[in-house]
Amino acid sequence: MMGLYFMGEVPFKDIYMHALVRDATGAKMSKSKGNVIDPLSLIDSYGADALRFTLTAMAAAGRDIKLSEQRVEGYRNFTTKLWNAARFAQMNGCVYDNSFDPISVREPINQWIIDSLARTAQSVTAALEEYKFNDAANALYQFIWGQFCDWYIELSKPALQTEGHSAQHETRGTVMWVLSQILHLLHPMMPFVTEELWNQMFDADSLLAARAWPVFADNIYQPAAREKIDTLITVISGIRAARQALNVPASAQIPLRVTGASDALEHELETAFPMIARLARVEKIKFDTSPPQKGEAQVALPDGLLLLPLDGLIDFAAESARLSKQADRLAKEIAGLEARLSNQDFVAGAPEEIIEEQREKLSQAQDNYAKVTSAIGQISGA
Repeated sequence: MMGLYFMGEVPFKDIYMHALVRDATGAKMSKSKGNVIDPLSLIDSYGADALRFTLTAMAAAGRDIKLSEQRVEGYRNFTTKLWNAARFAQMNGCVYDNSFDPISVREPINQWIIDSLARTAQSVTAALEEYKFNDAANALYQFIWGQFCDWYIELSKPALQTEGHSAQHETRGTVMWVLSQILHLLHPMMPFVTEELWNQMFDADSLLAARAWPVFADNIYQPAAREKIDTLITVISGIRAARQALNVPASAQIPLRVTGASDALEHELETAFPMIARLARVEKIKFDTSPPQKGEAQVALPDGLLLLPLDGLIDFAAESARLSKQADRLAKEIAGLEARLSNQDFVAGAPEEIIEEQREKLSQAQDNYAKVTSAIGQISGA
């Protein structure tokens, strides 16, 4: 209205009305309550980018933002993760090449990360166009932390460390190209760290803010590589989860038996075994058609069954007792939370932030109970 009054024209066509920013408990900030969060203090402690990304990631339509220092600290760690990934690239001889062609890569792991990047960029672009800023931020968070920093960097280490191999040159180029695209996509939410990394690693003579938004050709997607690497990640994750749930010593090298596997899965596991051995601490792999035996933990796949012989590595009776005790405690906690949330007097009289907190506790307890009962099933099957 002031634009119309003073300028005689509409200064902008779109207005984004964000939710109310509350304190960590959901209470409205007030000087009299002493619960006001000073953004300048948060910036001094964690950086402007961490605060910006926190608010962006929590800006869901129709929901107030419960801002806490712990959340900002968590996204500061995300910033550090990105910075460390950039340093990893430099330490492994990765140098940006303007002539790099992402469609020409041949290594499955490189095809996989490029495919993942393209799909993430598509999701981020669509979310920004629809003003769903939290969806854009969360899509980037999942890709950068979960896929690029954790899985891709770990899976690419053998190629990066094999001197003179063609895969090394291709992987170095892929790392830097994907990192450059990450900086583009993340720049609207984290302008300071992305601009600094761009200046140091890619182009000191131009601003990242002035670069064109990434657009990818349709033939950049690699569904075959995506399926291959996703299967590898599922296998490694499944073995790690079983080891953790059953308290298998981290240093223990365990054998892996695969039964009922399709020809395709058997081929993939044989090809990827060096990676599985390194990341899941597996000493050998065997394929057969025998059913699960006593003392074997199970990891189910869509077209096969992974079996981990654990005799001599864990005390099955002690683990069963520990998990059963944990399951009983979680069952009581779930029953109490469900009873509280089904009490109409409580729901009608309690502040909304308290009700939401109880719902979050119930959801977390249910997730934990499902994991524990799954581990009990492993023990029972073994």
